[in-house]
Amino acid sequence: MNSSDISFQLLTFELFNNYPFLRIMDINFLLDGLREGIAAMTWLEAVAAFLGIASVFYSMKEHIWVYPTGIVSTLIYVWICFQFKLYADMGINAYYFSMSIYGWYAWTHPKENEALLPTTWLSSKGWITSLLLFAGSYVVLSTVLSNFTDSDVPYWDSFTTSSAFVGMWLMAKKKVENWYFWLLTDFVSIPLYFYKGLILTSFQFVVFTILAILGLLAWIKSANAHASNS
Repeated sequence: MNSSDISFQLLTFELFNNYPFLRIMDINFLLDGLREGIAAMTWLEAVAAFLGIASVFYSMKEHIWVYPTGIVSTLIYVWICFQFKLYADMGINAYYFSMSIYGWYAWTHPKENEALLPTTWLSSKGWITSLLLFAGSYVVLSTVLSNFTDSDVPYWDSFTTSSAFVGMWLMAKKKVENWYFWLLTDFVSIPLYFYKGLILTSFQFVVFTILAILGLLAWIKSANAHASNS
């Protein structure tokens, strides 16, 4: 091994040591972590991950089963997040539970002249409201987590929670743009959960990202079809 190889390895070690999120780019570390994650996986995490994926799949299909599967998954993740000190994500899963009940009702009780709640686009006012909700919830959560809890990832935890907060609200209203916020949540959650040692949950968010892209395309088609028939 020559000096340049040694220098590269030292630099890599230093980067991974100082910035553990970067380890998600290390293939060997990923494979080792996946094996360790499977070995350490509890049946509770496995059930939550399976139902979470099922919920996103049903959401992509605009199927009402998005809510019962999501309700059970989120209740399990409330407990898991508490154990791993992901307090904002624990709160957002409790919020998912309440919004799932609201969404279940909203999807099955459309306006009198509509058979189903249609998929539609956000208005300009809706975009402003969504962005204000995102920014406001991030400021509040990051302040609380960084000053009043023992969370070691207060800003990342707050970011994923804030984007998911808006995504769930928009999904209950069947707005196409909910997928933009879910994709934002997924992109950041992949390294966050990997860093916290929840390997399978991290890989679950990889699946979520793929399903969210497919869901976005499907809901765009549905919204355009509704607009052309209106």
